[in-house]
Amino acid sequence: MTYILKGKNKEYELNIGLEIHCQIISDSKLFSQSSTKFGGLPNTHVSFLDSGFPGQLPRINKFCIEQAIKTGLGLNATINKKSVFDRKHYFYADLPTGYQITQQFHPIVSDGYLEILTDDGELKKIRIEKLHVEQDAGKLTHDLSPNKSMVDFNRAGVALMEIVSKPDIASPFEAGEYIKKMRALVRYLGTCDGNMDEGSMRCDINISLREKGSTTFGTRTETKNVNSVKFAIQAIEYEANRQLEILDEGGVIKQETRLFDANTGTTRSMRSKENAIDYRYFPDPDIMPLILEEGLVERIKASMPELPDQKRKRFIEEYQLSNYDADILTSEREIAEYFENALSFQKQKDGKMLSNWMQTELFALLNKENKDIKESPIAPQYLAELTDLIKDGTISGKIAKEVFKFMYEGEEKSPSKIVEEKGLKQVSDTGAIEKVIDEIIASSPENVSAYKAGKTAIFGWFVGQTLKAMKGQANPQIVNELLKKKLG
Repeated sequence: MTYILKGKNKEYELNIGLEIHCQIISDSKLFSQSSTKFGGLPNTHVSFLDSGFPGQLPRINKFCIEQAIKTGLGLNATINKKSVFDRKHYFYADLPTGYQITQQFHPIVSDGYLEILTDDGELKKIRIEKLHVEQDAGKLTHDLSPNKSMVDFNRAGVALMEIVSKPDIASPFEAGEYIKKMRALVRYLGTCDGNMDEGSMRCDINISLREKGSTTFGTRTETKNVNSVKFAIQAIEYEANRQLEILDEGGVIKQETRLFDANTGTTRSMRSKENAIDYRYFPDPDIMPLILEEGLVERIKASMPELPDQKRKRFIEEYQLSNYDADILTSEREIAEYFENALSFQKQKDGKMLSNWMQTELFALLNKENKDIKESPIAPQYLAELTDLIKDGTISGKIAKEVFKFMYEGEEKSPSKIVEEKGLKQVSDTGAIEKVIDEIIASSPENVSAYKAGKTAIFGWFVGQTLKAMKGQANPQIVNELLKKKLG
């Protein structure tokens, strides 16, 4: 679906390109042996190289390069056997050397794509221009002193993958889906933990408007360091409307870098946008061009896990799930593992039923408590057993919800044990059910006459009264059959 912004006299298309920064999972930094562990005391994971002392020479962390290659393969991209590290010069307090080591001109990965589902359910390819490896900067904190900024260099030198998309994203929704898909991919691969709240994954958003039908891009702005999907969508919506107002008034969009304020949902100007020449790029003289050894890419490819798109396709074919269900169940590796683990215990092998219980009951409670699937108090084998009890008629769906509640609230027992101890087993004894039905029919001659006169909707009342009288434990199928027979 095309996302159109309607101005006073013209209509505009939105063009979005994302630069996603992913901290590479590794024990040590890109060019030093300092720890990358998150949450250490300020300035305790810092070497002389990280803090910019002269005479210190960088040495490439091979594992970080392998992680970048693995991510590139996951992005259906070209892995370049030769890449070059450059120095990007700028002055900022969190960059002790005065330059960042990056790969501006010859990146290790180029020309890939990521597929997303648009808001109308269609698959769309978002082209990836490049993935390059670079150093992260330190972290500035401005709220610990009224007149000073504090700098923590623990993050300085940590390996980053910057993944740059083409401006193929056409709406805030698509941007959100792209970020979520990228986060799922790197988590499946184990190359980045994707924790946006900790800053290990964040994105810069390039936005421009162009007249509907035009092939010429408008002037873009870049909104820096957005750290959640929700904030990315808010930033795009605000910035698109801000640009629209300027164009409506006959103004000109300035190419600039902007910051997003999460408290107000607005962006503000940070600085005019630099061009590449302002950074004085040149190849780092201390690092030789990176040449990949023969067979390395093939070995990494052979070690790759099943990726989200592959898993999604398999779930649809193997478990007869809908596109929507398969998307939800493969959105996180841990969710997919929980589902397949539960399915392995399920006697009836009903993937659809299991999916429904995960999405409608389990996820609802987990989301309410802000927990993820790893924190689920219900083990996969117990959820599987619960669905089996429904399928074989031991309990009804209504009773199953009661059992589920007991399981979630800490009953560390199998659902079968809970059903037995609490007397929740479904009654399928036709004699017992028939006796209750006879009593209800005898006490409600007006409703019986109404039903026989053609008011068939009242049938549900008889079902409800029977189930109520039997405390929800009567087998609904048998209740329906007996009522039809006696009322017919």
